[in-house]
Amino acid sequence: MALNVLGSIGWIGGWIVLLGISTRTPDWVVWIFMPYFIYGSYRVVVQARYFPAALRMLRILRTYPWQVLRGVPNGLTKHPDVLGSQYGWFELPNPASPGQQLPLVFGQHLRVEWWSRRMAPRAKPVLKAQIEVVWFAGDPRFIGLIAAPTRDGRAPRRLQVLQQQMGTDGGRRDFAEWGATPEDIERGRRVGIRPARS
Repeated sequence: MALNVLGSIGWIGGWIVLLGISTRTPDWVVWIFMPYFIYGSYRVVVQARYFPAALRMLRILRTYPWQVLRGVPNGLTKHPDVLGSQYGWFELPNPASPGQQLPLVFGQHLRVEWWSRRMAPRAKPVLKAQIEVVWFAGDPRFIGLIAAPTRDGRAPRRLQVLQQQMGTDGGRRDFAEWGATPEDIERGRRVGIRPARS
């Protein structure tokens, strides 16, 4: 988050400085700075899109503890039980019924390239090994935060929000079917989940 804030300040600051320089120099100087003006504007928008996801990550971490999981099934293909767009998925055990696996998906493609390269069917074994162990905070019935371990395995990195997009009963989610208690649903509401039925 700190790097994102610094990056945003840097792109905006650079834009302002170059605009100031171009107003005090001949007109042709503006054309030299034009690529930065265009790309800098794009980068500010991209950086701004990260803030809502970062705040959601913070809410998830305040509500759910980290778990370290091994051998979590994952894929880049369309999961048959998932509705809507998806950019990769992980199947995690239902806390109420550990034998049941529930898929959580990357709901948006923003910053998932690192994960995609390791989840690809033809990824090299050395890359796949980097996600053999994952950190997870959340409830697979609602939402979660997945992370890869650092090299020493002591901390999470590469955090990404995973969303529950399975539909039941005509596309509506009934969390009670997955064993969610009112307390579980309340915890989900704290991170922004709005159950169709409770």
